[in-house]
Amino acid sequence: MRPDLVSVIVPAFNAERYLREAVDSVLAQRHDPIEIIVVDDGSTDGTHALAEGFGAPVRAIFQPNTGPGAARNRGVEAAHGAWLTFLDADDLWLRAKLGRQLAPNAAAPEETAVPGHVQQFTQREGTAVELGAPSCGHHVGTMMIGRRTFDRVGAFRTDRWMGEFLDWHLRASAAGIRLKTLPDVMLRRRIHGENLGIRMRAHSRDFARVLKEALDRRRGQG
Repeated sequence: MRPDLVSVIVPAFNAERYLREAVDSVLAQRHDPIEIIVVDDGSTDGTHALAEGFGAPVRAIFQPNTGPGAARNRGVEAAHGAWLTFLDADDLWLRAKLGRQLAPNAAAPEETAVPGHVQQFTQREGTAVELGAPSCGHHVGTMMIGRRTFDRVGAFRTDRWMGEFLDWHLRASAAGIRLKTLPDVMLRRRIHGENLGIRMRAHSRDFARVLKEALDRRRGQG
C-alpha cells in the first residue's frame, strides 16, 4: 500500500458516452500520484475499449454484470493506494476535490471519512444546467476513505443493486467512523435517462430494506 497514492475506482456499465469526461475530471486533479481503476461491469458498448485506450495511470478491469457494489469491491481489491475514492462513470469531480480532502483525512486516517457536497446537473442542448442548490454529499462519489478505515467497515454489499452505499455508510457510523463533511462541492452528479435509479426502478425498495436491516442490527445490540 503506497501512503501517498490515491486510488480512484470507477464502476462503468455501458458508459461509453460519459466515461472520457469522468476520467478527464480525475486526471485534472491537483493531487499526484493517483491511479484510476475502471471496472467495466459487463458493458455491451465500447466502454471497455475506451477504458483500455487511456493508458497510465488508468487500468481497465472487466467483470460480468454483477452490479455497482461488486464493481466497486473489485476495484478496491485491485487498488494499491492508502486512500480510496469512487466516481461513477457518468459523474464529474471538481478539480480541487482530492487536495481539499487529503488534509483532514491525514489527521485521523483510522477514524475519519471525508465527504463533500454534490451539485446535480443535466445537459440541455449541449449546455450543462445546474439543478437546484448543492446538497450535503452523503454520496459515494464525494467520499475519501483511508484504506484501513474501509477494511474496518468491510466491503460494499453485492446483494443489493441500490442502497449499497447507504448500507456501508450506516455500518461505518455504527463502527464509530466519523464523517468530516467539507462545505465544498466535490461532485457534479449528472442526471440523465440512464441513471441507475431510473434503470433499476424494480430495485428501489432496496433502500427501505437497508434501513430496516440497520434498525434490526441496532436493536439486536441494545
